[in-house]
Amino acid sequence: MPLRFETRASDSPWVDTVWTCTSEQVTEMTSVATACWGLVFWQREGTAYASVSGPETGTGTAPVPEGATFVGIEFAVGTSLRSLPTPALVDGGAELPGTTRRTFRLDGASWETPGPDDAEALVGRLVRSGAVIRDPLVTEVRRGHRPAVSERTVERRFRAATGLTQGAVRQIERAREASALLAAGTPIVDVVSGLDYFDEPHLARALRRYVGRTARQLREGTGGAIALNLDQPATS
Repeated sequence: MPLRFETRASDSPWVDTVWTCTSEQVTEMTSVATACWGLVFWQREGTAYASVSGPETGTGTAPVPEGATFVGIEFAVGTSLRSLPTPALVDGGAELPGTTRRTFRLDGASWETPGPDDAEALVGRLVRSGAVIRDPLVTEVRRGHRPAVSERTVERRFRAATGLTQGAVRQIERAREASALLAAGTPIVDVVSGLDYFDEPHLARALRRYVGRTARQLREGTGGAIALNLDQPATS
């Protein structure tokens, strides 16, 4: 495989997933929509890099440094960096300066570069320092609760925290779930009904917009390298 992904869920309320990736004989991949922002660390030819990735509202093509190894932390929807609000990161990101193989700089301080098993420990330190924050109202809404404020206030707070509308987040997450189900062999009709798509053309449009693949490509594993782990379900 040109991109070898491993993804796991997290027991931290601040983290959505932690992932690792190794690139081999690939120079570009299909990027996939995501509602999360993240921290990404990678090494290539002895040089270390770190960056902040923002939520992505659609699919596209992204370069891949061949022979690189990556560790990524996808933060829960509603969290953000104190020094770099999530709306400013939508469909973009920022490289972190002063990165070495052992440390990186963020929010005016130096932090130890994590491995995949150290991600939650790093996030805990970032939270305690105030470098990573969240809007508790967004967290409450994401858990299915109805806060005692108007829908207009909820939507305003949600966009301020995430850079996205609630509807956009739901559509992105649903398309990603549909991709995983199709890649696992779930029949299209079951994906349509199980995830409340109107019909198969509705699902096809969502996959094209947010994942850059057809249902057939997802089932067959074709279409080239993609920034989505379709071989292994997330595990805690």
